[in-house]
Amino acid sequence: MMPNDVGRRSAKSEVPANHSPFEVLRAFLKLGLISFGGPIAHIGYFRDEFVMRRRWLDDATYTDIVALCQFLPGPGSSQVGFSIGLMRAGYLGGLAAWTGFTLPSAIALVLFAYGAYALVGPVGTGLVHGLKLVAVAIVAQAVFGMARTLCPDRQRASIAALAMVLTLYSSSFIAQIAAILLGGIAGLIFCRTPEPVSTAPIAIPVSRRVGVASLTTFALLLAGLPLLLRFGSHPDLALFDAFYRSGALVFGGGHVVLPLLRDAFVPPGWVSDSTFLAGYGAAQAVPGPLFTFAAYLGAVVGPTPHGVAGAALGLVGIFLPGILVLLGALPFWDTLRTRVGARAAMRGINAAVVGLLGAALYHPVWTSSINTTGDLGVAIICFVLLTVWHARPLGVVLMGALAGIYLV
Repeated sequence: MMPNDVGRRSAKSEVPANHSPFEVLRAFLKLGLISFGGPIAHIGYFRDEFVMRRRWLDDATYTDIVALCQFLPGPGSSQVGFSIGLMRAGYLGGLAAWTGFTLPSAIALVLFAYGAYALVGPVGTGLVHGLKLVAVAIVAQAVFGMARTLCPDRQRASIAALAMVLTLYSSSFIAQIAAILLGGIAGLIFCRTPEPVSTAPIAIPVSRRVGVASLTTFALLLAGLPLLLRFGSHPDLALFDAFYRSGALVFGGGHVVLPLLRDAFVPPGWVSDSTFLAGYGAAQAVPGPLFTFAAYLGAVVGPTPHGVAGAALGLVGIFLPGILVLLGALPFWDTLRTRVGARAAMRGINAAVVGLLGAALYHPVWTSSINTTGDLGVAIICFVLLTVWHARPLGVVLMGALAGIYLV
């Protein structure tokens, strides 16, 4: 039997046999409690747990899944986890993987959202200020690391710089979308250097019919939700649209969602810049995916629903587009990943995303947080601890929070 026949046969199998979703849930719940360090660290945790220890899949398959999730919009590490659960126990396994990995940090951030209202007086103000300073260091670390990886040559560095200038001169959502689209076009023209790629087929339990339905649903929600909002005021639908739109347009890692969410929530007055950045700083202190920041925003947002209902709506809204795109791409990935044009466009998009995040580092992160030389000193120390000493994010967050109290 030929390898491609094996791949096609596996793609038609909707549920892998004899594996329980509860097994998947237990494994990912453990990781959801201990996976500090961001998306790159999560990829390492997953490999250790599911390739090396449990042997649910081999290294080549795992590498291909990681490559696919880096290619797609959405939260990369969560998409990798969903794929592993999907391959292990079908669609319920994918849901179990997402639930186990997401729930611990989501609960922690909702609790922080409720406690944040009690942070009044000098101590509370200082704590929030310290979290904002940590956010400066975290975003700077993300820009630095992504620039080294995604902009290693003159072409991609130039795309990143132009995208940064475009988004600095216009903070509108349209400018961010234009930067991503122009990055893809520039990549098609200037980034067509061939790179080696694995050609071994991936066995996935998703049919092409399901893939097409998922992509169709993704597009209908992205285009249809704004149209529905034009016919009347629906606060719950507007909130879901803001989360969904932000989750649908994130390329390059969880930190890139920062400018998209801020543009969706701060200018309309749903949350203040201070509240937004305090939650973003707190999100660095919890394990699991950074996208659970949406649970915090949903809990503190001004319009109804908020609280626990808003947090649940935020989680579903921000993760759903990435899952739909993943389900849509899995049946076609074997063909797409070998095409030079698709990979070139993705290089340009990734470079533009670095510029987008660089613009966000300046405004609002830097401009709303760094007010004195003491603030700058704390942010620099946090940055060095994260990038040079590879300190645990939780420890850096605690140090920054205490420094904020001292500075105030």
